Amino acid sequence: MISPQLTLPRQTLADVDTPFLALDIDKMDKNVARLANKLNALGAAIRPHLKTVKSIDASERILANKSAGATVSTLKEAEELAAAGFNNLLYAVGIDPSKLPRVMALRRQGVDIAILLDSEHQAQAVIDACTETDIDIPVLIEIDCDGHRGGILADDPKLLQIAAILEPRQLLRGVLNHAGESYSCDSPQDLIACAENERATAVAAAKNLHKAGFNCPMVSIGSSPTAHFSANLKGVTEVRAGVYVFFDLVMAGIGVCQIEDIALSVVTTVIGHREDKGWIMIDAGWMALSRDRGTARQKIDQGYGLVCDLAGVPIPGLIVGDVSQEHGQISLRTDSTAQLPQLKIGTRLRILPNHACATGAQHSQYHVFSAAQSEQKTDSETQQLAVQAVWPRIKGW
Repeated sequence: MISPQLTLPRQTLADVDTPFLALDIDKMDKNVARLANKLNALGAAIRPHLKTVKSIDASERILANKSAGATVSTLKEAEELAAAGFNNLLYAVGIDPSKLPRVMALRRQGVDIAILLDSEHQAQAVIDACTETDIDIPVLIEIDCDGHRGGILADDPKLLQIAAILEPRQLLRGVLNHAGESYSCDSPQDLIACAENERATAVAAAKNLHKAGFNCPMVSIGSSPTAHFSANLKGVTEVRAGVYVFFDLVMAGIGVCQIEDIALSVVTTVIGHREDKGWIMIDAGWMALSRDRGTARQKIDQGYGLVCDLAGVPIPGLIVGDVSQEHGQISLRTDSTAQLPQLKIGTRLRILPNHACATGAQHSQYHVFSAAQSEQKTDSETQQLAVQAVWPRIKGW
């Protein structure tokens, strides 16, 4: 059931002013259950990365138990979630020491929030602050498994040096890594290998800590691609993933999902035509779709988004080929043999996003609908997709 307090007067996707963010709750629920079932079978807990949804309502849908683990990417997310009763959080961005007072404020409220770091400097700042205030902050050390971002190697001497700095107050809770390079994979074999490397690297770091006499109870790994292609999670305590809740065109291009699994879209309206250029103009530019071009590096370039009718069915050959601030230009793919359709001004369309996190960040709320619960029109086979709730998104840092 969708939150009754957010139920709206009768509206459909054809009624709300465009552009707006539409969320197919049936697809979201299916995506959440799919990964939960897989990880349960492999014996690992899931710690959803709520940076994708950035919504209290969506988070409650994903985690019925608010004491179950969740991941955040901003302290604003942590603060909003804590205020809503979520009390087991991991702030999975390297800690800036100036933010420690905000973390400590959450700890004082009874929120079990842990932080991430990968340097002696950060570790010393944390131990100093905890000693001064007598408020302990659990710490995970970030491990680099693929050179994608931050972290240290599993056998780097810094690993034990950081652990030694944290030892006087026993702040070390575990290790964490993220196989960011999995987003560049394009075959099941590569994804399986990437997932195993992610697991093995984190487990190796934990073993090195144990051998040196340090406690390391948490081994946290994860990305949406590797989470879905993991075959072995031995030694792992939890898996983090975020975009799996909605999926997007990048995930479909990698092979993690199908186009029909994508739960998020931007509803837009046709506002003009440029027949001389082969363009259909819409009122969704980069302010609505984002500038993310993640599929440009994949085998199929989806432009700034895949064009669907209002029911969510892709229209053959059409992508958003270019954008300006508030205008989008729909065009045929360069290799398409389809004909540019005659879409009248006022026609509503849905655009599937390259990157759900980036597109979601352009909006302040979701218009939630359920195709399964919407009524069928009596005069056609199309559905009147009723907006059943509006879920606010968390903004800021």
